[in-house]
Formats: sequence, structure tokens, C-alpha cells
Amino acid sequence: MTARELSLTAIMSAFVFIATFIPKIPIPLGYAHLGDAAIFLIIFVCGRKTGILSGVIGSAFADLLSGFPIWILPTIFIKAGMAEIFLRLKDKNILLGLIAASLFMTAGYTFAGAILYDSLTAGLTSTPGLLLKLVVNIFVAVIIISAIKNKNFIRRN
Repeated sequence: MTARELSLTAIMSAFVFIATFIPKIPIPLGYAHLGDAAIFLIIFVCGRKTGILSGVIGSAFADLLSGFPIWILPTIFIKAGMAEIFLRLKDKNILLGLIAASLFMTAGYTFAGAILYDSLTAGLTSTPGLLLKLVVNIFVAVIIISAIKNKNFIRRN
């Protein structure tokens, strides 16, 4: 990894952390945030390596500093999987990629909650909040990605 790639990944990890850590909306077994929209945006702009690494690092730090260290390991696998799904589908259909990746994230956290709390009911308790978070993050990602794709939005010198 070059110094430029490392620096970009560090900055984008901080962006994911802030988008995950600051707008905390309590839901059962955790909180809702805009971190997924940040991950989708980074993947769209920066690509695979920076997108996956910054998504995993920023999200894991948010779990740690939010008082949910038990979620760090599931978060690493879930965010990496979510990012990979979006990466594979975004060129075919951005909205399909966002929805599939977000549904994977929802199922992943539901399943992880069932394991961590030894109860399917406990895992399913978080599903409505995760689905709401899914809708908000997809909405934000669509707006920002659409703006970026608009040729008048990006200034080229």
C-alpha cells in the first residue's frame, strides 16, 4: 500500500467513523447511523481496497468507542460483505447493489444478534430498526451518488 493509499484509507476510515458515531439513533441492541451511506459513497468514489478497509476500520472503531465492543468482530465481516456485494453490483445497477448490500447487512446483524445474545428473538428485535436504517442509508447514498454522477457537479480544471 502506497503512502497515498494509506492516507486516503485513514481519512475515509475517519469519515465512516464520524458518520457512524455522531448521529446515533437508538434501536434495540444498538444504534442507527449514516455509516453505511458513507461506505457506499467511498466504494463508489475510491474503489475496493479503500472502500472495504475504511468501512471495516471506521465501523469497528465506532463500535468500540460507542460501548459495543462485542459487535466489533461481526461488524468486520458484515461490513466487508456488504461492501463486496455493492462493489459487484454497482456497475450493473446501483440501486440493486445498495438494496442487496443493505439486506445482507440487516440479515448479518440479525443473525449476529441471535448468536451474541443466544436468542433468535433478541436478534429479530433489532430487525425493524435495521430496516429503517437501511432505508435512510440507501436514500442518502442515492442522493449523493446521483449528485456525483452529475457532470455539472464535478469541476474539472
